[in-house]
Amino acid sequence: MVTVIAGLKGHGKTKQLISLCNSASGKSSGAVVCIERGQKLKYDINHGARLIDTIPYDIRSYQVLRGFITGLYAGNYDISEIFIDSLYKVSGNSDSQECEKFLHWCDTFGAENGVNFTITISVGDEDITEGMRKYMTAAPNAEC
Repeated sequence: MVTVIAGLKGHGKTKQLISLCNSASGKSSGAVVCIERGQKLKYDINHGARLIDTIPYDIRSYQVLRGFITGLYAGNYDISEIFIDSLYKVSGNSDSQECEKFLHWCDTFGAENGVNFTITISVGDEDITEGMRKYMTAAPNAEC
């Protein structure tokens, strides 16, 4: 399953992701992973979740990000939750069509392997595709 939290900068997406990640790390029977670019969540994410900064891995495309996630899972089949903060920053690509393809891949990968994805995307309503919208749980640009 894929859940997208979308909206413009400053609308509480990361705060919501932190809350969901910390809750999952306390409840999940599997491993919880949170992927970010940089180390801004270092003191916010519960120690029960594995926090990964992608900067040292030089991820610059959705293809590389897919390989990274696949490698994480290959190294730990117990992963049940993956949280990605600021997908456009992590992937190095803000193309909405490529994002849509990545979300579809996450949905397929998650269904095949029992992994839930929660992803934040900084995007305005006018740039959200229908393929992206189907994974959203709340209206874009709404206060979280």
